[in-house]
Amino acid sequence: MSHIDAPAATEPVTERTTLRHWLAVLSVAAGTFLVVTAEQLPVGLLTSIGGDLGVSKGTAGLMVTVPGLVAGVSALLVPVVIGRLDRRLVLLGLISLMVAANVMSFLAPEFITLLVARFVIGISIGGFWALAAGIAVRIVPEPSVGRATSLAFGGATAANVLGVPAGTLIGGLTDWRIAFLTLGGLGLLTLAALFALLPRIPASHSIRLGGMFGLFRVPAVRAAIITTFLLITGHMAAYTFVSPILQDISGVSENLIGPLLLVFGAAGIVGTFLGGTAAGRNVRATLIAVAVLLTSVLALFPFVGVTYGIGIALLVLWGLAFGSYPVGVQIWIFKAAPDHAEAVTALNTVMFNLAIALGALIGGRIVDGASTTAALWFGAVLTALTLLTVRTAKKA
Repeated sequence: MSHIDAPAATEPVTERTTLRHWLAVLSVAAGTFLVVTAEQLPVGLLTSIGGDLGVSKGTAGLMVTVPGLVAGVSALLVPVVIGRLDRRLVLLGLISLMVAANVMSFLAPEFITLLVARFVIGISIGGFWALAAGIAVRIVPEPSVGRATSLAFGGATAANVLGVPAGTLIGGLTDWRIAFLTLGGLGLLTLAALFALLPRIPASHSIRLGGMFGLFRVPAVRAAIITTFLLITGHMAAYTFVSPILQDISGVSENLIGPLLLVFGAAGIVGTFLGGTAAGRNVRATLIAVAVLLTSVLALFPFVGVTYGIGIALLVLWGLAFGSYPVGVQIWIFKAAPDHAEAVTALNTVMFNLAIALGALIGGRIVDGASTTAALWFGAVLTALTLLTVRTAKKA
């Protein structure tokens, strides 16, 4: 167990960055990977879960909607409610919740029980994700803050692009319940790592809701949050149902969905590195490129994705585009409000998770009421609208 304290946010830190510093940051990154993977794990398992528990694809999509909504509220309230509690203890508690909820998912005898477990997971997701960036920058000395932030958020990015396909692969090779149980086991390992490696992190100040919402008065922050809402809602309206999209439009067999989502994940990791490098030079141009590419993929998929090869090519481009977004928008909001990293990250986390929930919900209604093609086109319309919000931010 660690028995050192992280410095207060206002204290200058001059010592060199040690291996212990980086191991502590890696433990936080592992936590962000796990909670975000837990949020989106059902995406690649909707068909098997729905069939096993006797619900439609759209109803099964509630497994993404529920934790997304709860995470949005949790990201807003946890930083306020915890006051000056040691952040290390808070993170340990949130990961413990995630472990318990995944075990509950494994044991769920019916769909309603699974939704209750997903509710609990939502609490863990929002709280952990909202605190992670502010904690990472306090673990390391000043010269390493940028890399520590990238590493902490790299866990969330890796989850978005790798967590779902990995879970789908495990579920496809065994059973969807085993995928949840595996994630719970990884959570125990992460809990042990956080306990052993993370120093005590006393609160530097309390966050108030009024001050957090006051950041909306900053034009660049407001534009970034709106962009997140539109792009993630559009993406999730389609991506929640990527399994039936690939099966219905491209003719992919169900047993190939897991490997293809791993291809999506690999493309997303490449997109993360490309997007991070490009955003460091020009955030606005990077996000415009992401919006154009993602809109094109979603709009064209029903027309040109009808063959196996082209469908895979579009999936790769989809992964590249989405993988570039989280790191790009994070750089944007940090530059927009550099003195309010924890608060502005919480705001973006709220919107990110609400958008995940809303996108999955609307996509589910569209898929049940119309088709997967309609869900793709709806997503394309929303992602196209982000071109307006990013351009509006030009003078911010």
